[in-house]
Formats: sequence, structure tokens, C-alpha cells
Amino acid sequence: MQFSIGVEYALHCLLYMVDIPSGKAVGIKDLATFQGVSETYLSKVYTKLRKAGIVKSIPGVNGGYELARIPESITFWNIVEAVEGTTPLFQCAEIRQNEILLDKNNLPDTYTKCPCLIKVVMVEAEDQMRQYLNNKTLGWLHEQVSNKIPEEHGKATIEWFNNTKSR
Repeated sequence: MQFSIGVEYALHCLLYMVDIPSGKAVGIKDLATFQGVSETYLSKVYTKLRKAGIVKSIPGVNGGYELARIPESITFWNIVEAVEGTTPLFQCAEIRQNEILLDKNNLPDTYTKCPCLIKVVMVEAEDQMRQYLNNKTLGWLHEQVSNKIPEEHGKATIEWFNNTKSR
């Protein structure tokens, strides 16, 4: 299993948006330039984030995106689902029912009616990952990063976004 690079793009770019004042949009071009990533791909990621209600689109000459919710209410799992979709990670096709040595008319109920143990384990693992990522929010990430980077860097980042003229 692997998340696409879009999840990383989303997390990093949303992190920068936390410090953008409410009512001031940030453009995809600015986010892509600042992060050094593909503007086209980031635009597709942000379309998914908008559809999921994580960001909202601001039309007009100075338009772009702003956070649609407070950072403390946007979980890592919200972002993963927005970018990757909601399809479960593990797909069980019940291939155990096809085993060549089993008489299809005489399979014991304990084998055919109970959930596949492999599926049970895989679903449980996904549930634990979902729970963990639902406990990490954009607000938490912002606080952690703010405590680790030099104060001057944080101020320079905010200033850079406030002074960009590309929108």
C-alpha cells in the first residue's frame, strides 16, 4: 500500500495555509512555486480538497483557496480520503470459496459463513490506521512544526505568501 504524492503535497500546502488570514486566498501557483511542485498536479489535488470541504475556492482576480474549516477540525485521515478516495485499502474477493479440494455443496458453515480471518485482520489494521490519522489534525501539525522551525523562518514564510503578486 502506498499513498500518492498528492497526500504529501496536500499536507504541506495546507500547513502553509494555516497562517493565511481569513478572507485572504492563496493561489495554486503560489503554493506550487513555494513548495517547488507541479502546479498542474497540485491543482488536481486542490480540486479534491475542495470537493471534500477542506478548502474553499475564492473566485476573482485575487482568488485562490482558503481553508474551509478550522485547522483543528481537519484530520490527516480527512486529507487522505480527499486525495485517495474512500475505497477500503484491502479488497476481499472470498477466494477461499474457490479452493479446489473443497466440495462446494458440502462446505461447513464454520468455513463459509464466518468472516475470512485474513479480511478481519486487514480491516482491523486499516481501522487502527484510520483512528491514528483521525487523531492528528492540521492544527496539531502546525503547532509541532512551529515549535521546531526557527521563528524567523515562520515569519518569512507568512511574509512571502502575504507579498506574492502572482495571483
